[in-house]
Amino acid sequence: MSLAEGGLLVLAAAVGGALNSVAGGGSFFSFPALLMTGVGPIAANATSTVALWPGSLGAVVGYRRELSGGRRALVWLGLPSLAGGAVGAALLVRTPPEQFLKLLPVLLLAATVLFTWGDRWTRAREGGAKRLWLAAALQVPIAVYGGYFGGGMGLMMLAALALAGGWTIHEMNALKSTLAALLNAVAIATFLAAGVVDWPRAAVMVVGAVAGGYGGASLTRRVAPRRVRALVVVVGWALTGFFAWRQWLG
Repeated sequence: MSLAEGGLLVLAAAVGGALNSVAGGGSFFSFPALLMTGVGPIAANATSTVALWPGSLGAVVGYRRELSGGRRALVWLGLPSLAGGAVGAALLVRTPPEQFLKLLPVLLLAATVLFTWGDRWTRAREGGAKRLWLAAALQVPIAVYGGYFGGGMGLMMLAALALAGGWTIHEMNALKSTLAALLNAVAIATFLAAGVVDWPRAAVMVVGAVAGGYGGASLTRRVAPRRVRALVVVVGWALTGFFAWRQWLG
């Protein structure tokens, strides 16, 4: 790994960590950067997850105030996150990722549409009762997907929470960051057992991911909720377009 490659990986991890704390999709930067430095697709996927995980912890710390009243939601959503993350990671180390990547544009499109217009469906329930059962049911397939690949996973979580209703954008970001940290912890354990992590590159990227994750969470708390939502929507459509082009037209 050259100095230029190391710099690229640190920068990609910093952007990915910050993006994960705002809207998800951090692997949109970290995964291609690893591919550019010669890492294979499965190893790049696993290494990206390992590298961005500390950034997720930094985001959780940054959102600690928003999490203070959400213990019940964490229990409801944490259990399916752990189970789904384990299943998804097990699938990754046993199957070629290209088969699943072909479905990625469709999944991202569904999540982006939900979040773009989901607030219209849930606006009447702002501040009211939260439909935890619906959020938990949606979290199961999202967690499986997150353990398998993870690109756009945070966006999918935000879409599911918006559909369930009752949370502000900052509360949704706090829950999303915490759940991502949980399911990725289980996925990482699977990747370690399978020996598919590129440790030199992962170690370099951790530095950028931690700084980006904590800084992104601290910054978004100071931004108006409507602006954060607008950023999430832009990120979602950008991810959808990129992966559609790459898988179907590239």
